[in-house]
Amino acid sequence: MAMQLCNRRVTQVTTNLVRQIAKPKSIKVEDDHLLRGNAAILSIRHAHTDVQVPNFDYYRRKARLDPSKSYRDAGDATSPYSYLTPIGMAITSAYMAKYIIRDIVAYVGPARDVMSLAKVEISLDAVPEGKNAVFEWRNKPIFVRHRTPEEIAREEGVNVSQLRDPQNDADRVKKSEWLIVIGICTHLGCIPIANAGDFGGYYCPCHGSHYDASGRVRKGPAPLNLEVPQYVFKDDSTVVIG
Repeated sequence: MAMQLCNRRVTQVTTNLVRQIAKPKSIKVEDDHLLRGNAAILSIRHAHTDVQVPNFDYYRRKARLDPSKSYRDAGDATSPYSYLTPIGMAITSAYMAKYIIRDIVAYVGPARDVMSLAKVEISLDAVPEGKNAVFEWRNKPIFVRHRTPEEIAREEGVNVSQLRDPQNDADRVKKSEWLIVIGICTHLGCIPIANAGDFGGYYCPCHGSHYDASGRVRKGPAPLNLEVPQYVFKDDSTVVIG
């Protein structure tokens, strides 16, 4: 019995000692030598005052070097810098847009061979009086007729009220001695013959349409006069069609 009491007492004492050892104790910061001697118990961290703060003054504008002033206090000193960047970007964007649009227009626009046929320059010296010459413009035949004074007087005296497609001679020519029309019959697209037909102008052999020396339909199934293209006289001996 005495032996059991002794063992129980020893156990209680041992338990109390273990609890006291395991219980954390507050240690003052002044006892720094204790902490360094027993680093396994507790570690502390000193505040460092030697940290190098990065300096960005080299990248800042002179008007904004003072950290105690607001950027609004800089006034007009920094305005040019604020405007130069967007202006430069706007100019660069405009140039880029210009070249992009030019490339797109050049890509979707007509080819050079088509552009070369957009206008044709004709020398009128090659067409003698009373004759008709044929030229090509946009894959169409162009009749250039050098009319005589008799033809001019005859066509100007026609009563337009009797025509199928009423049109005065003066409305179809820019110079009375020169008639310029597209040589395609307005009926079914045949090419008329010059200086032929009942009215001394043009005759379509396909279906018998007759045109006078002003290119106006006078007889046959053609519904309209020969078409007059856009043209301008460059000088007295040169005309540009188109």
